[in-house]
Amino acid sequence: MKYYSLNHNAPKVSFQEAVIQGLAADKGLYFPESITPLPQSFFDNIENLSHEEIAFEAIQQFVGDEIPAETLKQIISETLCFDFPVVPVENGIYSLELFHGPTMAFKDVGARFMSRCLGYFNKDKKDNTNTVLVATSGDTGGAVASGFLAVQGVEVVILYPSGKVSDIQERQLTTLGQNIKALEVDGVFDDCQDMVKKAFLDESLKHKNLTSANSINIARWLPQMFYFFFAYKALKSQNKELVFSCPSGNFGNICAGIIAKKMGLPVKHFVAATNVNDTVPRFLVNGNYDPKPSIATISNAMDVGNPSNFIRIQEMYGNDLAQFKKDFSSYTYNDEETLAAMKTIYNTDGYIAEPHGAVGYLGLKKELENYPNAIGVFLETAHPIKFLDVVEPALNLQLPIPTQIESVLNKEKVSTKIKTYDELKAFLG
Repeated sequence: MKYYSLNHNAPKVSFQEAVIQGLAADKGLYFPESITPLPQSFFDNIENLSHEEIAFEAIQQFVGDEIPAETLKQIISETLCFDFPVVPVENGIYSLELFHGPTMAFKDVGARFMSRCLGYFNKDKKDNTNTVLVATSGDTGGAVASGFLAVQGVEVVILYPSGKVSDIQERQLTTLGQNIKALEVDGVFDDCQDMVKKAFLDESLKHKNLTSANSINIARWLPQMFYFFFAYKALKSQNKELVFSCPSGNFGNICAGIIAKKMGLPVKHFVAATNVNDTVPRFLVNGNYDPKPSIATISNAMDVGNPSNFIRIQEMYGNDLAQFKKDFSSYTYNDEETLAAMKTIYNTDGYIAEPHGAVGYLGLKKELENYPNAIGVFLETAHPIKFLDVVEPALNLQLPIPTQIESVLNKEKVSTKIKTYDELKAFLG
């Protein structure tokens, strides 16, 4: 499998080169040269397959022969070492819980998969170190820190916006030490992401062998398709159409879901539910892609003004807005609506949703008006404990602390404060 730049001004590369480079030389995101539908027999028999078997069949074409099949199966096994339950919330609506991994966020899958791919590619490189440079609006940092901790030949530098991630999220990315370094940026997530992109294109940093573990990296982004196959497996026996609603910030999750649909997964419709950072909902109304600076909300992991992965979605639909709208809708919700939804879900159904899942729920409810006989699935992307400052007062309850979180609460935060790209460059050396 070859990968090409979506800016169409850089050479095609292998899976390994795309993973290591992260971003193409022309600043474009990499995209697979082809997407081959899986055989109908795969879907006919999916309920008899393990999660590991499903994931191997789904990802194999994108890796090709660059990682031996048995090694790839081992990587997948180590990646999927936790559950992905589909939990009934109300009649015809389910929560796909993606927070049962080591950092209690959906990004554990992509981070673990990518770290193990990079570790395999580095296995024979004794003196060659890659620097994983990543920006986080919340959960990416902790997942990357956990996934890459102590991986041979990899240094990790995480940029996060000061005061704009939750206390638990901050502790998960600042307390591990070893090969993990955290930079606390005086700014918003988009400032962090802009610095990371600039560093990739800085010729004077070539010796650092920079790569990204944001969802711009294909090895972080593609494994996110697994969730959608798992949900289909769980709900197939109901023999109804499926509508997925993804709380969306950088649009990696929903982009991976659309890849799964292009591979033959029977999905009727996708909803990208956003907070007030509404670049994509506005685009679907007027066809004008007009990114704006991000605004801070209680669903902070979605505080993204210029979502990187949206260009990949446009590519899959040939930039044809009419075709796109057949498969895809996007709706925006403010903090007041999000809090009201959290209370409604809890008071009516007894289910505890955190702010991102609540936004996904709202988008799903709206779209199901168009598909009254479908099953709806919203993605719960993080454990409520990661947003206890919002969840506990909103629902008037006290959340028990899971063991994964308890382990970081008493560790000392270690971070370096920066304001400018020059300070990042000086840190990298």
